[in-house]
Amino acid sequence: MGDKRRGSNIAILHKKRELNDQFSQRFKRAMHVTRKWISQLDLEKELDGHSGCVNCLEWNDSGNLLLSGSDDQHIVLWYPFKYKKLLTLPSGHHGNIFSVKFLPRSGDQTIVTGAGDCRIHVHDLGTQELTQSCSCHTARVKRLAVSPDSPYLFWSAAEDGLILQFDLRIPHHCSNECDNVLVNLTNHLGRSAEAKCLAINPLRPEMLAVGANDPYVRLYDRRMISPSSYRIPSLSPGRSNWERHNLLSSQPDACGLCDNLPLTGCVQYFVAGHLPRKIADYEKRHRSLASTYVTFSPDGGDLLVNLGGEQIYLFNLYDRQRPSFVEFPPAFLSAHQNGMCKVEVGSSNGYRNGTTANGFSRSHPPFSTMSPLLLDVEELKEKANSLFEKQLYSRAISMYNEAITLSPSPILYGNRAAALMKRNWDGDVYAALKDCLKALQLDSGHFKALFRLARCLHEMDLAHEASQCLQVFKTKFPEQASSSTFLALDKDISFSIQSASSSSSVSHQDDSEGEDWLEQEKEGGRKTPVVFGGISDEERRWRQEAWDYTSRFCGHCNTTTDIKEANFFGSKGEYIVAGSDEGSFFVWDRETGNIVQVLRGDESIVNVIQPHPSLCLLATSGIEHVIRLWSPRPDEEKGSEHQVKDLDGVASANQKRMNTDPLEVMLLNMGHHFRSMRSLEEVGEDLIQNANIGDTNIHTTCRTS
Repeated sequence: MGDKRRGSNIAILHKKRELNDQFSQRFKRAMHVTRKWISQLDLEKELDGHSGCVNCLEWNDSGNLLLSGSDDQHIVLWYPFKYKKLLTLPSGHHGNIFSVKFLPRSGDQTIVTGAGDCRIHVHDLGTQELTQSCSCHTARVKRLAVSPDSPYLFWSAAEDGLILQFDLRIPHHCSNECDNVLVNLTNHLGRSAEAKCLAINPLRPEMLAVGANDPYVRLYDRRMISPSSYRIPSLSPGRSNWERHNLLSSQPDACGLCDNLPLTGCVQYFVAGHLPRKIADYEKRHRSLASTYVTFSPDGGDLLVNLGGEQIYLFNLYDRQRPSFVEFPPAFLSAHQNGMCKVEVGSSNGYRNGTTANGFSRSHPPFSTMSPLLLDVEELKEKANSLFEKQLYSRAISMYNEAITLSPSPILYGNRAAALMKRNWDGDVYAALKDCLKALQLDSGHFKALFRLARCLHEMDLAHEASQCLQVFKTKFPEQASSSTFLALDKDISFSIQSASSSSSVSHQDDSEGEDWLEQEKEGGRKTPVVFGGISDEERRWRQEAWDYTSRFCGHCNTTTDIKEANFFGSKGEYIVAGSDEGSFFVWDRETGNIVQVLRGDESIVNVIQPHPSLCLLATSGIEHVIRLWSPRPDEEKGSEHQVKDLDGVASANQKRMNTDPLEVMLLNMGHHFRSMRSLEEVGEDLIQNANIGDTNIHTTCRTS
């Protein structure tokens, strides 16, 4: 009897311990990263072990080891909690190392590296031996990816446009024909296609995200794709990597044009809705749009993209939406033209009966009857309106973001749209258009939102849609049609339509280098030029069916390097982190999109930012030769010399920097100051010298990875 009782007690104790362990794990996950800890982030330690820029960092699954790869072509294995270097391993590469990964379930013994010498190496850390070397790529290998459920598989993305799939269980021999090509972007994008980054969904490993040298992110279903072959013609020995890649890209049949992608169901495209129409404008300003990093959220439901030349975008993979202006005409206009007029009341920036509206309306419920939540929302709205009046638009937008997160309303969306249009950063007008549509969905009689919608469409060069929208506004709100603001916008839209009609009647001569041009018919009579031979019919269709972003994060600058990361921070991805060209790294609140912390992390540029898998700890690196560890400082320690106080100021400066002439930015990053009295000949000599470092070009020196 006693034995049974003791057995029962032991079972109870085991159960209690199990429950306590579960509670402890839940608590740890919940407390992984908090807002307080974010505010206390500070430099913990610098790890010094490289003699070149540190281009890649990687934590192992347990978070007790850290790998780093550098321009010095060495790999370093760190034990970061004792700030100790465990191993320095010559990689065998002859170019800058851009990516390094632990192979899952290998006991942290097997790692894979990709570099600027176009090669991929597999290393055994235990024996410190190079176990495999692959030379199938013909251009720089920029990213590697692994899957936690696939211990023998890994994937590579390179600037030859290829995504290769490797299975270490199958012998691989590099030859003139590579038979493990999962995706060949050149088949649909032409010979200029480059793969810049890739990621595997941790919970749905069949999902493969690929970023290229355009604004589109591609999400492939690997279950529908069988690896194909890539035929490489024989090249004379002694050619450099640059010569090798350019010779191959100049031969249209080099890839064999063997497309293994099914025409339907194998891929989805994602893009910020305004960008397809803005590509030509960016090209005129010599700004390239390319995804420098893609990653999935911890729950696998969202895709985060750091878009070089623009902002950071979040795409929801399940609650998807088309770009707002695509579905705008004519159903939207028809519904609102025939709907009931319900004029919005309340505090709103803009026009109400021809006057500026601020403060509470008389019909608003008194404070005494409001719930605490509504009181908070009203307080935030009033603060935001006050900031708007002071022309502090970024701060006003942050306040509106918080208020909308607490309680979305048409007034808040309309007010935020007004602030976005005034601020006018890259993508702000389109974000304002999205807000106007949300406001009208909540209240079809919100006449300020309808008027701002017409203005947004006009500023996005959608003159016909803007005219239709303005006519709906005139029909629904005739008392507003005599205002000077309405008449001025109507005149501007009419002029745009006339100008577009005149320019469309003029035949455009082809000034491209030997490439034919086609015009693709669009709805509404608009035409978009498409390079013949540049993109396939399938590529056009995939682009037309692209999904829009859910959220965006602004304030950093990503124009100088093409390896700049953006990652989720926290067990549920509550925060977004990314480096910037001015040497700082940013932390955003994922829900509101607001900047919550900016820290100075490098003398020049922060490229890499890797959160620890289970602690509030960040590892960063950039142009300097050190790795920096960031963790919350103790409560008793106040302030930090690394913390940037003026969040709006640094964000505004970065927006200007992003629209600065690229040559001027490059000179700035190289340490040249125009105020010095150095001669143009001296600056030119430095440019040539820096442009010839290793096998890089003027865009990819040590300072512009």
